[in-house]
Amino acid sequence: MAFPDRIERTMELAHPPAAVWAALTTAEGLSAWFGNEATIDLRPGGSAEMSWTSGDTAHMRVERAEEPVVFGFTWHIYGLPEDDPRRTYVEFALEPIGAGTRLTVAESGFAQLPDDAHDKAFGGNTQGWASELGELVAYLDAA
Repeated sequence: MAFPDRIERTMELAHPPAAVWAALTTAEGLSAWFGNEATIDLRPGGSAEMSWTSGDTAHMRVERAEEPVVFGFTWHIYGLPEDDPRRTYVEFALEPIGAGTRLTVAESGFAQLPDDAHDKAFGGNTQGWASELGELVAYLDAA
């Protein structure tokens, strides 16, 4: 049986693409909704890092940065050892709709994992995106 490879969420935001883009691609924006501190070198091949007060850190490699349409990065797979080279790819696609933005977030690459690792990573990230995207909406709405 094949495992699900992709988590995808689409939402409509009452904010213009430029505001959503800034929330997704700047250290200030990312640290306000996705982590507690962030750095980002917004160019293909650039690195980004987020850290949380819990001590957790996420290291990302920017793969796509096509302002204000697509932002994509790869990052470590939740539940795998830090030295494991496998990564998932996360892509944010922005589409203007009226005065707002349709945002589609997709993370793929989970099918490369064995049963136990797949269940932990796919389940954890499915819950994680639901939570984090809620925080993105709250951040944008408060701005």
